[in-house]
Amino acid sequence: MESLTGFFALSFIIGLTGAIAPGPTLIATIKSSLDTGWVAGPKISAGHMLIEAFFGLVIIYGFSIFLLEYTNIIGFAGGVALIVFGILNIKCGISPVLPGEEAVSVTNPYLAGIITSASNPYFWIWWLTVGSGFLLDGLKAGTIFAAAFITGHWMSDLCWFSAVSTCTSRGKNMMNTKIYGYIIILCGVFLVMFGLYYIISSYGI
Repeated sequence: MESLTGFFALSFIIGLTGAIAPGPTLIATIKSSLDTGWVAGPKISAGHMLIEAFFGLVIIYGFSIFLLEYTNIIGFAGGVALIVFGILNIKCGISPVLPGEEAVSVTNPYLAGIITSASNPYFWIWWLTVGSGFLLDGLKAGTIFAAAFITGHWMSDLCWFSAVSTCTSRGKNMMNTKIYGYIIILCGVFLVMFGLYYIISSYGI
């Protein structure tokens, strides 16, 4: 086992490689940042962290092997949730309203972080395999190493999604309502595509 600092740095890097990969949470961050500004990134990260905290407890108390038996069901359910989430975004994009023009029904960023994480089967599989391995290795070296892993991983999510939301919200000032609607529809389409992919791959088609 490397030093505590090295373990933290490794956890940050591994977490970052997962965070920057295109996925439902990234799409939700882009959409939410157009509505609520740069704060969407930290808020979505907080929702994401809540699900990860749950996984940490699941792994520590030894339920990961049990859940691995149901990855197909997780994949199907997650795919359906993403499709519904995507359709709602598309519906919003068809009749878009830029924030500030009038009252807007905005998906809560905290909830978006929870939904897009919990409905992503690859998120579950990663935590039940790679994540559990690192967390258990940390526990073997001591509680402080396990805490370093979780902290490093969460910092990578927070830094990346905050950067994305900051850049997106600044670009919002250059948009008109029509462009805004197209972006929301595109986000919705991507979520539907992710959902269909998860459903298909869960059955090995």
